[in-house]
Amino acid sequence: MTLPTPVRDVAILLARIGIGIVFFAHGWQKLVTNGVDGTAAFFGEAGVPLPTLSAWFATLVELAGGAALIVGAGVTVAGLLLALNMAGAFLFVHAGNGLFVDQGGYEFVLALGAASLLLAGVGAGRFSVDHLLFGRRARATGTAPA
Repeated sequence: MTLPTPVRDVAILLARIGIGIVFFAHGWQKLVTNGVDGTAAFFGEAGVPLPTLSAWFATLVELAGGAALIVGAGVTVAGLLLALNMAGAFLFVHAGNGLFVDQGGYEFVLALGAASLLLAGVGAGRFSVDHLLFGRRARATGTAPA
């Protein structure tokens, strides 16, 4: 069973905004609250390779990717980068701690990574910058998905 298109697009919009807010907030925390140097220090202690570069990557991907999800711009690329970021968090920080987040586990990064992959796969939906920029052009050239 497939949802009617308007319901599907509203569901994608709400998912994008919710996931985008979480990522943006975590990127902001890395940049402003903890600082990139503090984030890099934590990454170094956790065994993340190239901790300063990794801290900048995580900070910028979470900030820019979160904002991109919120407005629906470049959702496929943002979703893939955010999923990659969560794969790193899983592998280097959370995997050895079990599932539950209260024990330092990976449930949160797993949920965020899966949601990011899903958004990368389904796209931004009708209520997005991507649709405004590319949806009409795709319909005009006959390349829009059915």
